[in-house]
Amino acid sequence: MTDVSKTVVSTRVRLARNIEGYPFPSHLKNEKQAKEIIRLVSSGLSRLDEFKLYYMDAITEAEAVSLKENHLISPNLIGSKRFSAALINREESVSIMINEEDHLREQCIVKGLDLRLAYDTMSEIDNRISSTMKFAFDEQLGFLTACPTNLGTGLRASVMFFLPALTLNGIMPKVIRSISRLGLTVRGIYGEGSEAEGFMYQISNEVTLGVTEEEIITQVEEVVKKVCALEEAERENLKSGASSLEIKDECLRSYGILTNCAKLSTGELIKLSANVKLGACLGFINLDDVSLIDELAVKMRPSNINAAAQKQLTAIERDVYRAQYTGKYLKKIIN
Repeated sequence: MTDVSKTVVSTRVRLARNIEGYPFPSHLKNEKQAKEIIRLVSSGLSRLDEFKLYYMDAITEAEAVSLKENHLISPNLIGSKRFSAALINREESVSIMINEEDHLREQCIVKGLDLRLAYDTMSEIDNRISSTMKFAFDEQLGFLTACPTNLGTGLRASVMFFLPALTLNGIMPKVIRSISRLGLTVRGIYGEGSEAEGFMYQISNEVTLGVTEEEIITQVEEVVKKVCALEEAERENLKSGASSLEIKDECLRSYGILTNCAKLSTGELIKLSANVKLGACLGFINLDDVSLIDELAVKMRPSNINAAAQKQLTAIERDVYRAQYTGKYLKKIIN
């Protein structure tokens, strides 16, 4: 049986919604109208969980980038800061982006593979919001959205993968073509237009019109299982193939650099920590919970380092901090 815990990093379910009677965000007439939508949505969630409201024009650039690095908001939300906001719950597992491409982009992110949990959580919150306001809806087209690709259910089910073996063995282009033919899409770590840093890929549904939410979740689940099985098979090939020694050497050298360097850039951390994670998945490095490497990569993003240090650091200071923290962290979690 395939062990998805070493391949699937996280699961996200996102719903796109618009409020009836208001123009889409791209056609909002003024800031007053935009803030009215923010107040309407935030009041609708006032009785559900503990959400914190972030006005994009009231937080610092560093705070906004930190929220983006933690996958709680999108670059588009930051780009329209005069009109946008975000509601984020205490656990930072649910975020509601307001006045992004649509009035609401509701998302739930959970660790590992659990599409059902993410979907049920998001559905409950969506139902609460819809009980206080009327969403733009058409009997034939479903939920009306700014982008036609979101019409219908407005549901995107995404899974973040760690796919080093498929990448290194040159099979990823074929996998991407196969997935595309099924009506799904493959993107980088930060969504559309981003790169697959550290062997990380997002797979999500493209079709939202003419299908039910249950059909979307089921299809994505089936594709996830197939991709995980392919990755696991290719990892066995890496372990037993002619390049096994070179792969092991690369993984161990990466661990050595990360635990002994004096400075470390974000790019170096992403590349080298991905090698360490691969080494753990292949049994070359003793680490059972590989998700700890994912947590490290997020903690050591530039704005998150500034937040941890509680001051604005220079690029060199961040690199030194990152090297020191990473070395201690890895020595603690790896025997």
